[in-house]
Amino acid sequence: MTTTPPRPFGRTLCAMITPFTATGALDPDAARAHAARLVAEGCDGIVLSGTTGESPTTTAAEKSALLRAVRAEVGDGVPLLTGVGGPDTASALRLAREAEEAGADGLLVVSPYYSRPPQAAVEAYFLRVAESTGLPLMLYDIPGRTGVRIEPETLLRLADHPRVVAVKDCSYDLLGATKVLARTSLAYYSGSEELNLPLYAVGGAGYVSTVANVAPRQMRAPLDAFDAGRTDEAARLNGLTARLVELMMANGLPGTVTAKALLAAGPVREPLQPAGREAADGLRKAYEELLAAC
Repeated sequence: MTTTPPRPFGRTLCAMITPFTATGALDPDAARAHAARLVAEGCDGIVLSGTTGESPTTTAAEKSALLRAVRAEVGDGVPLLTGVGGPDTASALRLAREAEEAGADGLLVVSPYYSRPPQAAVEAYFLRVAESTGLPLMLYDIPGRTGVRIEPETLLRLADHPRVVAVKDCSYDLLGATKVLARTSLAYYSGSEELNLPLYAVGGAGYVSTVANVAPRQMRAPLDAFDAGRTDEAARLNGLTARLVELMMANGLPGTVTAKALLAAGPVREPLQPAGREAADGLRKAYEELLAAC
């Protein structure tokens, strides 16, 4: 008998962009409209103020305003997580409490960055955040940006805390993920689109996807086919997304930049810069080819 893995926040989540006006201010109306589209086209949940949401350059007040605007649009039936965390524990705790007050269903908690703390300190940091609110946590393992892993052994210990329920995995360590999946009830969400289907196939819960901002149905389709037992079809559909995933996520530009180039969702905040004409044209071509193929 097949056992469904835990999915505390749904299965197909979008790491949503944060729309800005032409003058660079938060655009709540555009955020509401974009969130509504994501839900209508197959996203089970939405993650706000993560990497794709430009969390390093948005204020705490903007994060709360964005969460309240999206909640007002999608209602209580769609899980909303918001990103907290940073280089110091005090700011992470403050953001966590503000997210709870603003109506988040969960917290995406990135490991502390820049200072590169040892694993004992990383563990203590997550436990402090877990104790600061009543919300469940999705731990965000993205060592390419933070400079520090959440090692599998650390995850095994953190899984004992009742509010540590999930991982967003950008570690590119499928063996480590498999080890944790086998020994805990943590829900593993792929944060690297090229590994969405492989991680799902070994017991992952789903994904938190930047590319889902522009192609939510197409990113969901391989998982739907896999769940229906059509594994060959799942692999084929997954292959169709590869070119757009490559251009958006592995071609030298941050996913925030490429997603906003395709969506015309306002500027990015400096130090990021918008995509150039050549990159934007390539993205548009790959996007149109994916739509035509699906």
